[in-house]
Amino acid sequence: MAKNFGVTTDAGDVGLDATRLKSIDKHFNRYVDEGRLAGYAVAVSRHGKVAHFGMYGHKDSETGSPITDDTMYRIYSMTKPVTSVALMMLVEQGLLQLTDPVSKFIPSFGETRVWDTGTILKPMTNALTEPIRVWHLLTHTAGMTYGFLYSDVVDDMYRRAGFDAGVGYKDSLEVVCDKYAALPLLFQPGSSWNYSVATDIVGRVVEVVSKMPLDEFFEKNIFSPLGMTDTAFWAPKEKHDRLATLYRHDEATRRKAKLSNFGDSALEKPKFLSGGGGLISTASDYFKFIRMLEGRGKSGDVRILSSRTIDLMTQNHLPNNSDISTFGRPLGEEVFYDGVGFGLGFSVVADQTKTRTACPNGTFGWGGMASTAFWVDPVNEISAMFFTQLIPSSTYPIRQYLRSLVYAALTD
Repeated sequence: MAKNFGVTTDAGDVGLDATRLKSIDKHFNRYVDEGRLAGYAVAVSRHGKVAHFGMYGHKDSETGSPITDDTMYRIYSMTKPVTSVALMMLVEQGLLQLTDPVSKFIPSFGETRVWDTGTILKPMTNALTEPIRVWHLLTHTAGMTYGFLYSDVVDDMYRRAGFDAGVGYKDSLEVVCDKYAALPLLFQPGSSWNYSVATDIVGRVVEVVSKMPLDEFFEKNIFSPLGMTDTAFWAPKEKHDRLATLYRHDEATRRKAKLSNFGDSALEKPKFLSGGGGLISTASDYFKFIRMLEGRGKSGDVRILSSRTIDLMTQNHLPNNSDISTFGRPLGEEVFYDGVGFGLGFSVVADQTKTRTACPNGTFGWGGMASTAFWVDPVNEISAMFFTQLIPSSTYPIRQYLRSLVYAALTD
């Protein structure tokens, strides 16, 4: 069992079959042996105790440097749950409400318009029928998008404004959010779901309300209390040799290829602190965050959020308990969408039968662009996490297979 993961246990003591858990490693080792992944780390916990940990392969295939307990990864959109937790800490302090208009904190969003028709150069837009509210941001129902989605005209407008995958933003979070506000929305707030830059804007709200830069807020209120000593918006020089290499999927060879320029942005402090995708972390560090979620806001003697706040965040907030497939615009990037709704920063299983997996209603989690993922199942008190560095996350059905393999190991 790996060090730095807190309380560990024999699988059988928590209702898991150790032999079946080893099938997880057997399955994903093939990805490494076949050149599809450089390496990975995986952890499975039940009743708050780590019952299985595996790591295999290399943090850099070219140098042969092995994956280790302290390997650092770009977690991209697994930053979003951290930012969402930060926002809810401020809600608990009575400093804002989920129903507050975003323009109360970022005035430029009071002028945002909604795409109707026309061309990129001559768009025709409508006024907002209601303000963009904080809860719209947390649930991805604000009407925003990502430039890298390549699905409609508004995505193209984002790219033309300089917002695309692999483009290093040179402006501060404050300036970037004002630029987002000047772009039209895909739809009226609350009328649909679309994965988007909304959590970056949540990060800016945290800064405005707390009067503190986002990295400082994270460190003071989340990372330091939880003992997450290797999580930040960049890897300092003394930790560069621990950072795993970033790879992309090469369609021609069906293997991985190094993404040096894109990945090197993690080596220095960015001006743009992306609450939607900017953090670097280790498997053991992020597991401390997961343990807090498992504990409904508490880990050991440290309480980050109220249990009731975690309960609120991990309910499906889409209207009429809808799933993303029916209410939103699923694009196949982060998770499966049938039977899956969205809460305040997390995907949430709303109808297990539609997911066609064994994870029950109420299971919540999220993943990142480089194929990292986690989930927490409050019903069976089980959680799992997978760390690697391959873009895009939709290359292989890693998350679906991991769920199948973990639930196959349950014995009670």
